[in-house]
Amino acid sequence: MNISRRRFVSVSASCTSYLAAAGPLLPGPLMRRWSATDTRRVVAQEPFARIEEVGSGMFAIVSTPLGGDYTTVCNGGIIAGSAGTVVVEAFASPAGAAWAAQRARELTGRWPTHVVVSHYHGDHSAGPAGFLRGDEDAPALSATAATRDLVLGGRADEEARAAWADVVVLPADAETEIDLGDRSVTVVPRTGHTASDLSVEVDGGEGPVWCGDLVWNAMFPNYMDAVPSRLSRSVRALQAIPADVFVPGHGPLSDADSMSRYVALIDSVEAAARDARTRGMNAEDAARQYEAPEQLGEWVLFSPNYYQRAIEAWLKELAA
Repeated sequence: MNISRRRFVSVSASCTSYLAAAGPLLPGPLMRRWSATDTRRVVAQEPFARIEEVGSGMFAIVSTPLGGDYTTVCNGGIIAGSAGTVVVEAFASPAGAAWAAQRARELTGRWPTHVVVSHYHGDHSAGPAGFLRGDEDAPALSATAATRDLVLGGRADEEARAAWADVVVLPADAETEIDLGDRSVTVVPRTGHTASDLSVEVDGGEGPVWCGDLVWNAMFPNYMDAVPSRLSRSVRALQAIPADVFVPGHGPLSDADSMSRYVALIDSVEAAARDARTRGMNAEDAARQYEAPEQLGEWVLFSPNYYQRAIEAWLKELAA
């Protein structure tokens, strides 16, 4: 099931195509933080991901690609109800999507009826062909029009393009309810990491929240397409939800304390950028001086230009 780095890079716009080099460099405490599951039950485990139970009929897919297996790459989830099953994210490859769908059937008794893609980056959107099986009804692949257009206008291969042809377009200015019978799933449009992000919330925010790449945990976020002030607002809106579990786009599952650390981290980036602007510094020089606050714990810096990319995004917005 392991897909090649060449194939992953060819379909991924993005967030984590350099992961293989990072794994061996991570310090022991951070690796343990990545792999910690607390008291949650692990119901499936592969080299590339594990599935943790986060509630009755609800499961978080936590990708673990640091060894170089890019089958899934991003985090995702499975949400079951009496009338349907939602899978969150289409993952980095058809093999990853097929694995998630098969685990959904084993855990819920049903092939996915819905697939929600949070944003266009290839590690979240490249695999929907894996949900298509001749003996199963195709799930409704759902995303915003902006996400669809960015996928089809990017480096998606022919297989992925075909799978995206019949996407169910979700409104970018209103919430969408997915009725699973005895359970309600709300898809909420947000922005900040990209021009069009979605979060997936269960039972009015009482259940887990799937945050897409608006939230990262133990990893410094990618500002490649970010509008930082919008990202900050979206993250704070997510933080205000009274949930016990937040599923970030990458990294171990988050709780209220993890969310507070993440907010403090992105605030520290804003402060560094504003200081650089006041002092007339460019992003490169400011990034050399920036360090994530020690009290927030360790955050993986997967690419040496991530600090610079984040400060550049802020300087661009402040200049405008």
